[in-house]
Amino acid sequence: MSPEIRFTFFTFAVLLFSPTLSHGLVPPRTLSHGLSGSGYYLTSDELWFNQTLDHFSPYDHRKFSQRYYEFLDYFRAPDGPIFLRICGEAACNGIPNDYLGVLAKKFEAAVISLEHRYYGKSSPFNSLATENLRYLSSKQALFDLAAFRQYYQDSLNVRFNRNGVDNPWFVFGVSYSGALSAWFRLKFPHLTCGSLASSAVVRAIYEFPEFDQQIGESAGPECKAVLQETNKLLELGLKVNGKAVKELFNASELGIDADFLYFVTDAAVMAIQYGNPDKLCIPLVEAKKNGSDLVEAYAKYVREFSIGVFGLSAKTYGRKHLRDTALAKDSEDRLWWFQVCTEVAYFQVAPANDSVRSQQINTEYHLDVCKSLFGKGVYPEVDATNLYYGGDKIAGTKIIFTNGSQDPWRHASKQTSSPDLPSLLISCHNCGHGTDLRGCPQSPMAIEGSSKNCSSPDAVNRVRQQMVEYIDLWLSECRGQLWTAM
Repeated sequence: MSPEIRFTFFTFAVLLFSPTLSHGLVPPRTLSHGLSGSGYYLTSDELWFNQTLDHFSPYDHRKFSQRYYEFLDYFRAPDGPIFLRICGEAACNGIPNDYLGVLAKKFEAAVISLEHRYYGKSSPFNSLATENLRYLSSKQALFDLAAFRQYYQDSLNVRFNRNGVDNPWFVFGVSYSGALSAWFRLKFPHLTCGSLASSAVVRAIYEFPEFDQQIGESAGPECKAVLQETNKLLELGLKVNGKAVKELFNASELGIDADFLYFVTDAAVMAIQYGNPDKLCIPLVEAKKNGSDLVEAYAKYVREFSIGVFGLSAKTYGRKHLRDTALAKDSEDRLWWFQVCTEVAYFQVAPANDSVRSQQINTEYHLDVCKSLFGKGVYPEVDATNLYYGGDKIAGTKIIFTNGSQDPWRHASKQTSSPDLPSLLISCHNCGHGTDLRGCPQSPMAIEGSSKNCSSPDAVNRVRQQMVEYIDLWLSECRGQLWTAM
């Protein structure tokens, strides 16, 4: 701990959009560190929906309050399209002002966004004890979206004094929420005209060495070699004087060495994942050439960039924090680990050879974390997840898959293209997780997803133009079907 997906995605996240990063997997999530300032959100005005707790029980009729947002400034009332932006594995504090806002203006669409159950202010319980997490799953989240979609369409019809009319809907998501976007179109094709699945981690993966391999490839041979050398020095330093090494990284609270090694690995991952490889590699390579202390140089990068800019926190890698069942602002770390440990895994293990991360970060390490946090018997049902959704062989239609060429999460996405499932790859030096919607740089988010600071804006804009063409086509086809049905 996304898609962001832990999705070092994060993040199965993402961070276009998430205020904190979680232990062991920079989630495949969406980034939204420090996005409270003016202009970062299209809206942050909270609305509430009464949601069903268990969509699969005919006897349990309990409800909980789920937070959502609506932005109607560009909406061509009453028959304009509805863009449903799915929130992922973090608090959803508004609708980010990224490239989706540009698309909404172009298509005269309303933008609405539903917070994922359990995250942020949408928790059904005041305690996050393991027994209370049984309703936290992607399957329940998809039915949340379906129920909410019906509620919102009905409320829109009341607002405009209409009966039985459906606006054309299109669904968007990044990372884990990108996977939800694809899965929603797969499972509820009658409820949406199509989906954008940006950096979508649709393939659950038990052991995921490809993640680390992509980090090394994206960093480049020179930077990769320095990262490997630094990692060995860190492992040695932990044996000689672990306390001093951890203090250097503002991580004294991490008593378990493997947790610390995961933390410092994620600190490097986030630079690559979110399209900032030079922030990591330039100072490290220069330190190597100058004969400077590599551990000191890396610690400086972690303190100033990973912690100072992105908000990475050693606390979120500590077992004490992750075991805390009290509902709090940073509960998303425990929640995402639960989804990792039950559904999707994405265990970012060290490859057998030529690894950037420590060999201590292996399958046994991840399973031990799962057992430590949730007790015996909790195990990621990866095969069942892929059987249910299809993995990267997903058999849906009208789903756009987009990935950044340097994003390690793309190996959990669908990368083969077909007419009904186009897969678009953005190739450039700093094209990471969710670049098609977020733009560059991603620290903080670029307003309106601006691509001008990407290493190759043309590459980003070409993919965006293809996205626009597919959205336009599928909305047009949908309107024709809706008109025929009326």
